Amino acid sequence: MFFAVFNPYIFMNIFMKLLFWGRDFFFPSVCTVCGGSIIGIEEFKYSLCTKCQTSIKIIEGNKCGVCGKILISEIDTCLPCRNIEERSFDRLWTLFPYVGKYRKLLSGYKFSKNLPLADFFAEKIVNLINNEVNLKDAVIIPVPPRPGKIKSLGWDQVDYLIKRLKKTSKELKISYCLRRRKSKSQKELNRADRLNNLKGKIYLEGEPPKIALIIDDVITTGSTMEVCAKVLKQGGAKNVYGLSLLYD
Repeated sequence: MFFAVFNPYIFMNIFMKLLFWGRDFFFPSVCTVCGGSIIGIEEFKYSLCTKCQTSIKIIEGNKCGVCGKILISEIDTCLPCRNIEERSFDRLWTLFPYVGKYRKLLSGYKFSKNLPLADFFAEKIVNLINNEVNLKDAVIIPVPPRPGKIKSLGWDQVDYLIKRLKKTSKELKISYCLRRRKSKSQKELNRADRLNNLKGKIYLEGEPPKIALIIDDVITTGSTMEVCAKVLKQGGAKNVYGLSLLYD
């Protein structure tokens, strides 16, 4: 009689809830953004409380047709993009600005290695891709990490995000055709120096896809995206787009 009415899915749901409650009791967790308590499976899933999950949305509004940043007083194209003489990518999309709660979100993922946040970002990216006609047939290409980074740090935030993207949507196509040679750190350099620093350092291994979508975590000057796009275009890619989690 017991086996006739036993539902394994209900049992598993109860077991998972007890598991998370036990974890929260012995190892209290807090929301990455607001620092509030995290309770329940859906909050543990992303390491974000329900309130923060709801409030963190892709900002809508009048955006630059090149880089995707919100326009304040400009029309169609922001001033920095107008001043860029060389541009190999066809268009960029960015999810969030590098301020406030969005900055905390990325810092929690990138520097604190809060891995569940990768799934949160991945879902946002998949939704954007599904809503953009230009990206329908695009092959995702991660910005290549500095040589030795994964070996020394144990992981690369972009590489891990790509893996979670594939897990989120199995239909996505991934290519690791871009490689990177050793170069100086980009942090303290301006756009011109960054472009020069990466010259000849990012190269193609194999044939690029006809439609490519380069993914990075942060866009500051756009120099890394530019070099990657130029290499892909020179290798035979027809359309190259870029997508970044945050823009600075």
